[in-house]
Amino acid sequence: MQLRKLTSAALLVAIGALSAHLIYIPAGVSKCFPVQHAINVMGAVLLGPDYAVAIAFLISCLRNMFGTGSLLAFPGSMVGALLAGLAYKRWPNIGAAMAGEIFGTGILGGLLAWVIAASLLNSNAAAWFFIPPFLVSTVGGSIIAGLLVKSGLLSQLTSNKAGK
Repeated sequence: MQLRKLTSAALLVAIGALSAHLIYIPAGVSKCFPVQHAINVMGAVLLGPDYAVAIAFLISCLRNMFGTGSLLAFPGSMVGALLAGLAYKRWPNIGAAMAGEIFGTGILGGLLAWVIAASLLNSNAAAWFFIPPFLVSTVGGSIIAGLLVKSGLLSQLTSNKAGK
């Protein structure tokens, strides 16, 4: 079971890192990345909060190394993944994971991005500059994840019967 979780996590990291070159929304000093938010929700549902946060961290690191991300990739993705995982653990339904991701990334991640931008990037942008684009990105990504989970595609790929 541990190998299956690690393999699934590695696959989500690879998808997230590779798709960063193709799908993002520029918003000032940040780059909104809806695929990240879809991966946060899927990781939370399939693997739990600890794996979801680790996946978000690794994708953020890779995006920064590849030049497709910024320091602002960390607060939104990691807080959203954590809250998505905790919400799903408490109320095991996709809606709870989506709500956790949206609040964690859109509100809390946006506020943390503002703090990082003000202190580390010497930006004088207001907090409202980060929250709306983060919300748009996370709502879009969460809807994508919700549709994938509800379609049953993910459960087929991760079930014990897959590949047998």
